[in-house]
Amino acid sequence: MIGSELTEKIIGEAIFVHRNLGPGLLESTYETCLFHRLIKAGLSVEKEKPMPVFFDGVRLDCGYRLDLVVEDSVVLELKSVKKLREIHLAQMITYLKLGGYQTGLLMNFNVLRLVDGIKRVKV
Repeated sequence: MIGSELTEKIIGEAIFVHRNLGPGLLESTYETCLFHRLIKAGLSVEKEKPMPVFFDGVRLDCGYRLDLVVEDSVVLELKSVKKLREIHLAQMITYLKLGGYQTGLLMNFNVLRLVDGIKRVKV
């Protein structure tokens, strides 16, 4: 599956989750439900993938975890906040750079229409 086709599939599954659950729940609920839907769709998904930090020539396990990584290529950072802020975007960019990924989807489930809460991020 090519990049845009994969992200469209992910977004479609996220919309399915949002339509069925609605806004206002915990991030962990959306994460678990989206993980289930992506697996059911036949995609390879890692949940809470550990992400070490390489600093000063040393690998440091700082406790960072990527919410979901789909097909070892798209990082999903899920939020359930009033509004996405610049710091959320900066966090996603940092995760992509540190993990060596090129594509991320920042998703805020605390919106009326999920399409209004999705940002595609490329580095």
